[in-house]
Amino acid sequence: MKIVHTIADLRAALAPFESPAFVPTMGNLHDGHLNLVRTAKPLGDVTVASIFVNRLQFAPHEDFDTYPRTLEADCAKLAPAGCDIVFAPSEKDLYPQPQGFKVHPPAELADILEGHFRPGFFTGVCTVVMKLFQCVFAEAKGPRYAVFGKKDYQQQMIIRRMVDQFALPVTVVSTETERAADGLALSSRNGYLSESERAEAVQLSLALRDLARDALAAGSSLPDHQAGLEQRALQALTARGWQPDYLTVRRRIDLQLPDAADAVTGQSLVVLGAARLGKTRLIDNFEI
Repeated sequence: MKIVHTIADLRAALAPFESPAFVPTMGNLHDGHLNLVRTAKPLGDVTVASIFVNRLQFAPHEDFDTYPRTLEADCAKLAPAGCDIVFAPSEKDLYPQPQGFKVHPPAELADILEGHFRPGFFTGVCTVVMKLFQCVFAEAKGPRYAVFGKKDYQQQMIIRRMVDQFALPVTVVSTETERAADGLALSSRNGYLSESERAEAVQLSLALRDLARDALAAGSSLPDHQAGLEQRALQALTARGWQPDYLTVRRRIDLQLPDAADAVTGQSLVVLGAARLGKTRLIDNFEI
């Protein structure tokens, strides 16, 4: 496995290959990330993972400075997972000048849910992903693949839309959320949890499962009862000491609120949630 830090060195390492399969990460890797790499491995003739903590997607009060940087440990995990090239640029490598040109996704998708509670987050995500795509794929001659996890449900949907609207020659592949034995979605931020918080953390996924069950039971009358169902789910978490941002039922196709016709026509739904436990903010989702 080769580790490179500059765009020029990355492109030199990729020169012998035609069809990269790419996994962008912020490092501090867990089994969910490694499953992305294992998914990418058979798709192309070279498997690339990036490790870059992207300042553009962090608000000033968020954990950019304290986000774990564990490059050596990450590389030790990536090699046996099948990664061929690790791109680990510094900020100066990836942003040699201040990044004045940015990708602003449409408000109807980017300013709801995560985007509502983290303003500007998806602009930072789209900008860095677009730039990483240019670094990895610009000189590829064959099919190009990028692999993302469904745990970041809204993020992978926005990236798909970005790829479509810019006609990028990239196939986006989504993988299912990796979970611990008790059902907690794997996340780099789980490492912030204390022992007692870790035991409690599974309650977010349980609350979403309950909300999904109630949404299914409501059937075509879901729009009439949705606000009450969501409020009950929020109150249940709050009573356990959580600070929830949202627990909600949305349409998979556009993350908008479902109407009665969605249930009648079999429109697929997804439940999504974000909540803070102590100082740690967790997100999760389940497709219905």
